Amino acid sequence: MWLKIRCIVHDVFRTLVPQPHERIPISSSHIPHLLFPHVPLIYMGYLARRPDTFTLRLLLLPLVITVAVGTYFRFMWTDPSLNIYNYGQCLIAQVMCAKAIDFAWRKEGMLKIDEVRPGVARNPDAVKADGDGHPKPIPSDPASPAFAWLYDALELIISSRGLGWKFGVGVHVPHEERSLERNSFLFATLISAVKNYLILDLFESLIKLVPDVGTPHGGTIFKTELPFLYRYALSTAIHVATGTFILAVIDFFYDLATISAVFFLGSSPSAWPPVLDHPWQSDSLHIFWSKRWHQIVREAFFIIGGFFGRIIAGNIGMLFGIFIVSGLFHEFGAYALGRGFDTVVPLFFALQAPLLLCEKVWCKYTGYRVGGLYGRLWVYFCMIIVAQPLNSWLRRGLGGGLMAPPSLSPTRQFIIPYIHHFLNGTGTDILEFIVGST
Repeated sequence: MWLKIRCIVHDVFRTLVPQPHERIPISSSHIPHLLFPHVPLIYMGYLARRPDTFTLRLLLLPLVITVAVGTYFRFMWTDPSLNIYNYGQCLIAQVMCAKAIDFAWRKEGMLKIDEVRPGVARNPDAVKADGDGHPKPIPSDPASPAFAWLYDALELIISSRGLGWKFGVGVHVPHEERSLERNSFLFATLISAVKNYLILDLFESLIKLVPDVGTPHGGTIFKTELPFLYRYALSTAIHVATGTFILAVIDFFYDLATISAVFFLGSSPSAWPPVLDHPWQSDSLHIFWSKRWHQIVREAFFIIGGFFGRIIAGNIGMLFGIFIVSGLFHEFGAYALGRGFDTVVPLFFALQAPLLLCEKVWCKYTGYRVGGLYGRLWVYFCMIIVAQPLNSWLRRGLGGGLMAPPSLSPTRQFIIPYIHHFLNGTGTDILEFIVGST
């Protein structure tokens, strides 16, 4: 019986998530297919903002999940340099599933902080604040009243951190350093987008200079042919460059989303505070994960992992559940690269739970929370040294993915050619010599 159940589960899984050689190469004719999964999710978001729709949302849930997973894990970019988009679209599929679950299971629907029912405020004149003590974002008005229903759904779907919503109570909101005057805010965000693009382009270009690691077929950051100190100095430099690149990518795309929402949709600038809060300044893992790192998928991890973990083992179970699901979330995205499943990634994220418990134990028995210079060194050790096995993604070709096209890359158009010329044409041969490549 169990064997039969296992076969059924396997068949269902492979129907939704085919083997890499069975996936459908993406062409321009598939654009409607890739856009379609958003339709049932938008409808789910619309229903979540309407009263008495609980049963309908539950019935719609399997369809939303099936369409999202079955589409984004079925179609693939076949150009090796575009494999990074396979990773991205499968992360999107998982977020869509988590949002659909969140929208479906709340009987009362998705409520804003001051609401008793969707769209019905408890006290419209009361001044409210979100769960971190920050002023609640000023309600935004849709650019076109005719599309108010669509704006209502999109506002909920885009509100990943839940600012101004009941599900976002307690989320940390980074301090806003930009003026909230619309034009000044848009200009400052545009400058931020340009800065982040230049940073991501610089570090992407540097990573691509590393033999194997910077190619679509991938390679390890640990060059065994190098002496011990040189080997780990190189791996650490690549790891830090990759982390800096990821931070810039998050900031850049958030800047683009902010500009689009404020300029085109009439969203309020106060609804778009910074997404990151200077992660490099973290002086404890607790501060890093709960405040300084982005909270975009916070609710998704709680819904899928934390909720069930808390049922099983209380707050400790919730902590483990959130980080285990976080690891699976990132690794299932990497699975779309077509290079197998690596348990190292989920194990690293799962490790964060006991490390956070160690900080709590330290505080309990010493009377001092982890912080200061030693706390920062502790965070750097965990994120820069312990996290190096995450090179699993680079080993499977993620470092060779194309984010900034060479024709739009200032680093590859100007900086690297200048360095080549300055070094009298040696180019990357110097780096290849250092890592022992031919």
